Amino acid sequence: MVFSKSELISALQHEVRILMGPTLVEVAQTGVFDPARWTVAEKQAARLDVDGTVAAIAALHDTYTRVLGDLSDDDYRTVVTVWDIPTTRGAFIVAYVLCVHAAYRTQLFGYLKSCGRTEIGTSNLWDGVDPRPA
Repeated sequence: MVFSKSELISALQHEVRILMGPTLVEVAQTGVFDPARWTVAEKQAARLDVDGTVAAIAALHDTYTRVLGDLSDDDYRTVVTVWDIPTTRGAFIVAYVLCVHAAYRTQLFGYLKSCGRTEIGTSNLWDGVDPRPA
């Protein structure tokens, strides 16, 4: 495995500070995309105001440890077929959870920059944090 389990969970915990994504981990665990479950999660997220969104994101930090921490190496190597694409559970989590987090983070950064947010820079994009004061 390219990542150790703790490295994967740590990377996901870093990304979850910015975006939500554990619903896709459920897909990796079951190997089945459930449109009804996705719709429920999407509607719950859409009802959140800014403060509710910040609180929901903060509460997700430990979610990855809880849902992925007990999986064995064999569990990560188990083949799942989601959207008619066979892959291992671990590869699905990296490709469709971790990488999608990074893609959305980049998209949000681009939107903010295009709206004139000149004070944000590469630290915000790459590290997900404000730069240290000079």
